[in-house]
Amino acid sequence: MKVLLLYPSWTGAYGLFGHFARRNSTWPPLNLALLAAIAEQHGHDVTIMDGEAEQITLDAMVQRAVALKPDVIGFTATSPFFHISKAVAEGIKRIAPQIPIVVGGPHITIMKEEALLPAFDYAFVGEAEESWPKFLSQLGQGRDVLNVAGIIFRRNGELVSTGQPADITDLDALPAPARHRLDMSRYKLGTLRGRLPFTSIQTMRGCPWKCIFCASEALKTTEMRVRSPRSVVNEMKQVVEQFGTRHFYIVDDVMTLWKEHILEIAELITQEKLEITFEGSTRANLVEDEVIARLVKSGLIRLSFGLETVDPEIRRTMKKQVPLEHYVKANGICNKYGVEALNSVMIGLPGETRDTVMATLTFLRNAREVKQANFAIAVPYPGTEFHDLAVRGDKGVKLMTKDFSEYRRYGSAVTTVGDLSPRDLIDLQNEGFVSIYSAPWRWIPMLQKHGVIGGTLMLIRVARLLSQKLFKRSGKQVGEQLVSLGDGGFSIVEGPELTTAAGFSGSTGSRIQGTAAVPLLQIASRSRSTPAPAGHYGTPGSPNG
Repeated sequence: MKVLLLYPSWTGAYGLFGHFARRNSTWPPLNLALLAAIAEQHGHDVTIMDGEAEQITLDAMVQRAVALKPDVIGFTATSPFFHISKAVAEGIKRIAPQIPIVVGGPHITIMKEEALLPAFDYAFVGEAEESWPKFLSQLGQGRDVLNVAGIIFRRNGELVSTGQPADITDLDALPAPARHRLDMSRYKLGTLRGRLPFTSIQTMRGCPWKCIFCASEALKTTEMRVRSPRSVVNEMKQVVEQFGTRHFYIVDDVMTLWKEHILEIAELITQEKLEITFEGSTRANLVEDEVIARLVKSGLIRLSFGLETVDPEIRRTMKKQVPLEHYVKANGICNKYGVEALNSVMIGLPGETRDTVMATLTFLRNAREVKQANFAIAVPYPGTEFHDLAVRGDKGVKLMTKDFSEYRRYGSAVTTVGDLSPRDLIDLQNEGFVSIYSAPWRWIPMLQKHGVIGGTLMLIRVARLLSQKLFKRSGKQVGEQLVSLGDGGFSIVEGPELTTAAGFSGSTGSRIQGTAAVPLLQIASRSRSTPAPAGHYGTPGSPNG
């Protein structure tokens, strides 16, 4: 069969925010590449169209997809961008309704039947590595898919579910992702060593903790599965030899969870003389001096961990009770060995007040070991305990919208928390940025990471936000909002462009004039009269508990 896997561009839907996010990093769709490899193993002809990396507008993606005349088209879905996949699928159905369209991903796994909208013919729940090739075989032979576990489809107008698929227990049995179906030269990531060509790679699945902002139960992420170190390093070696890519982002939720595992990977990297660099996420209490020292010898250059807040009650509520001193210690160890440390802060969790935010900012402002911090606004994605609290209105949290296209963590807020309105949370996010990056000892890492021009621009932004704060006190309105570059850096855009994508088309963000035919991108980003289906959003760069 001729299989087409689509990854629509998402950054264009968010105006200049998307521009800066794309400038900092462009990530390969590793999940689609893995499904492509599995399909190829079973004799299928697979194409991946990465609209984000190739800067393909949604309208152009529709036209190109139809022109390829595939036998089946597949999408992956995360909640904030589900409306974009839906728009592309609808565009394809308008032109070529006979092409079967399938969709999978965490959004579908959580929402199940509710997410199988008319534009999609089949939905995959859970891990699809086993159900995917069985489905393709049945579809290609014109047979019933009822005996393939993990699929939802329609029969005579009624939704039919084949139940949960089997869990993937042997990760080593899976093929390496089909990176040859991607233009690997397009994937780059900003580091203190500049923007490096990179790829993501996974050494294990799962996280044993259950923080309230993660969909642990719904996605069964507490079930841990681990690849053998040899299979991981063999994949790294293949990437280096085939593509020349030498930087790897390990997408494990907790990279140092089992230090024997990551240390063996490091030893094999050294034995193979790969001369690579890598990074990942972990918990601060799992950062040990001797482990980091050894990992650095094999190429570790960056480590991320989630501080979230310093308030002890909020930390208990969110079920993340790593003692605060571990964050200072972890940053110190990273600084000792020249490893870039990125600390994630989350404001707006249950129990948050202006005073608790200020306490977190005071800690960061005075913690000289902390060079970088990334300020996100907590979003209660469905499938999480945080979402259930917000829906019920417990612990002072109230959900303000069910439109998932608004569920962004930067320059946007979808909850009220106690006396803090969404606007208050955005203002506090801005204030957090100014508080951290106005400290002179953080300017050198900023310049190293973003270059002289980028670093200078960030310092200018700090000054502009400070002036904005002064104008606000004097009663003058300033229509600017802060957006994150995704790596601890931020940029400023005019407010209206961040809160809506109306007026923009395509990945370049060009303006739409007049009332001509409305591009799919504008359709995908427009506020809806009915709530969007809910789901879960995960990003490989986010520490998970």
